[in-house]
Amino acid sequence: MKSPVAEMTMLTPKDLEEALRLLSDQGPLVPLAGCTDLYVALNFGTLQERRFLNLWPLAELHQISEEGGTLRIGALATYTQIIRDPRVGERIPMLAAASREVGGVQIQNRGTLGGNVANGSPAGDTLPVLAAAEAVVVLQSRGGLRRVNINQFYTGYRQSVRRPEELIVAIEIGPLEGRQWFRKVGTRAAQAISKVVMAAIRAPRPRIALGSVAPTVVRLPKTEALLAAGGSIADAQRALTEEISPIDDLRSSAAYRKRVSANLLARFWAHTDG
Repeated sequence: MKSPVAEMTMLTPKDLEEALRLLSDQGPLVPLAGCTDLYVALNFGTLQERRFLNLWPLAELHQISEEGGTLRIGALATYTQIIRDPRVGERIPMLAAASREVGGVQIQNRGTLGGNVANGSPAGDTLPVLAAAEAVVVLQSRGGLRRVNINQFYTGYRQSVRRPEELIVAIEIGPLEGRQWFRKVGTRAAQAISKVVMAAIRAPRPRIALGSVAPTVVRLPKTEALLAAGGSIADAQRALTEEISPIDDLRSSAAYRKRVSANLLARFWAHTDG
């Protein structure tokens, strides 16, 4: 049964200052922008929330900029913006690659990076990229700004440290050294939820992140340390399978996800050699 829209309330602020005031004074409110996730729940009648804050008109949250060597991507920057922005292509091409794998063109035109972060699905295509890049989530409330490394942002399945009075306003990514690599494995090339997704950086300190293999996106510190110390890829694959905890679900099995993750690690290491 579809959710009755007439029973819902949506507030539309004129600017970020008003948005933060409404969130503080009239909360709880669910931030809403591209709606690519919320509308699915609405259509299936599973949307529990009834009061929303419409952020889409806030132009300041749609911007992508560089500030002092840091790439700042506004929370409402769409996947299409990310794909087309030359600064993203130069600084973090694996994020552009991940954005091309999100849904179809319509979803890319409406879906936002901040929405993917806020949704917190372990299958989110951009989240392993941000984890490997050690991106910073910028949160803002009426009390000021707060920055949280994305590897400390999630506390459980679709749960995070974001407070009810805070908005995700931007994602910040510092300079990255090393060869970047991204791969999504799904049932088809487009418009498919990932079975496994990996983002990694080949550098003296390798960074490897996986999605769809645990309740949250995960980094692999033991695997990274082993590779940094010159360990074999076979030993690294064994370490990887001990660091992830995939489940059996409708899309895949835990055993398959472990095997694919280990194969992706070997492919990443081979493709970034030299």
